[in-house]
Amino acid sequence: MIVDERMVTYINSLDKGNTQFLNELEQEALKNHVPIIRREMQSFLKVLLQIKAPARILEVGTAVGFSTLLMCTYNPVSCKIVTIENYEKRIPIAMENFKKAGREKQITLLPGDAQEVLKTLEEPFDFIFMDAAKGQYIHFLPEIMRLLKTGGILVSDNVLQDGDLIESHFAVERRNRTIYKRMREYLYVLKHHEELETSILPLGDGVTVSVKKAKEGESYGS
Repeated sequence: MIVDERMVTYINSLDKGNTQFLNELEQEALKNHVPIIRREMQSFLKVLLQIKAPARILEVGTAVGFSTLLMCTYNPVSCKIVTIENYEKRIPIAMENFKKAGREKQITLLPGDAQEVLKTLEEPFDFIFMDAAKGQYIHFLPEIMRLLKTGGILVSDNVLQDGDLIESHFAVERRNRTIYKRMREYLYVLKHHEELETSILPLGDGVTVSVKKAKEGESYGS
């Protein structure tokens, strides 16, 4: 963990939870070892949604649809969400969860490799949530930047890899070295990108929040 476990436990003990449907979906996902966003990340997303109130959301990495439905539920305005998932076995589960929650008209699930699917999208988004294959974030970024509105927010989850990201190359398991190298590159690019203002936060497993800045002569929201 990147934050003291006792502190995380205390913070999460104050959390009032979600809707009954989301609480049950969370428990089912955890029981089946499906990765979903952590409690502290859930709270953080809710706050960002209240601040931004995005009309159009793009999510890269659906899994069983927990975070998709959380964003639908806690966005203060009615929104449309486009979500991308590459793991075929989880797609019908997510679709069924959207239907059970009565949110299937708000959500469009696009199956396939995000690298290719992103290229097919044209209409820009106010809010983008990245929670897919961590080693691919850096490859997704050019298309993400194209699709993110000026003044839009990009949130990337699991960027600190349980703190292992700061370990020596030789201290990291061989199978993870490429992922960690790419993630370090991704974080560097986010912090130095002339179109972004980015904060890296030791929340959950590490999260970045980036805002797309206006170019000279450009207005926010355009």
